Amino acid sequence: MKMTSKVKLHQISFMPRLFPVNCYLVEEEHNVTLIDAAMPYCTKKILLAARKIGKPITNIILTHAHSDHVGSLDMLKASIPELCVHISTRDARLLAGDTTLLPTELDSPIRGGVPKRIQTQPDVLLSEGDRIGSLEVIASPGHTPGSITLLDIRNGSLVVGDAMQTRGGIAVSGIMKPLFPFPALATWNREEALVSVQKLRALNPSLIAVGHGNMLESPEAHMDRAIEEAKRQLIS
Repeated sequence: MKMTSKVKLHQISFMPRLFPVNCYLVEEEHNVTLIDAAMPYCTKKILLAARKIGKPITNIILTHAHSDHVGSLDMLKASIPELCVHISTRDARLLAGDTTLLPTELDSPIRGGVPKRIQTQPDVLLSEGDRIGSLEVIASPGHTPGSITLLDIRNGSLVVGDAMQTRGGIAVSGIMKPLFPFPALATWNREEALVSVQKLRALNPSLIAVGHGNMLESPEAHMDRAIEEAKRQLIS
């Protein structure tokens, strides 16, 4: 485990040199919010990271329902029974193992590791504009139909889940990076992913924090390059 801190955002990275899987602790005045739950074996180290910060975990927000982002959910809930679990209304269906598409959605198969045995039921179903402490929900579909991003309104940082990656080179979800192809292989719809990243770029974030790879400060120019690359690949 590697822990990296930027202001009130703490990245917890598992297998950082081989197959980085990240989750995040966001500090509030009296508590922390956990964003994503990594893999099943990560529970103890997530709890240890919170103890190092010195504040209790009261909320968990899932950016999407792939297995490498919800793996420790059941064990975290068992360790903290009062933990309030948040996920988008749409990806709550994936969390329950339902991969069927809604009639209004583009006809692309849902890819990636969809959990099949998660027992924890979400407490709160999220929509765009909802607020959990200092975090505002931004809908960012593409990697999954119900993917969300969290905007910290205090400092303009974005925790984007798998809407983008920085491991293997910065990229919009769905754009293949040979050094780390896994987010691309697990993406539901590349066109939707591009639209979402353009929307996130318009927020002029101070920092982006991704599910796979290092956090990136002053990311605007990097995001612009990733958007242009995605446009080229989708046209070709």
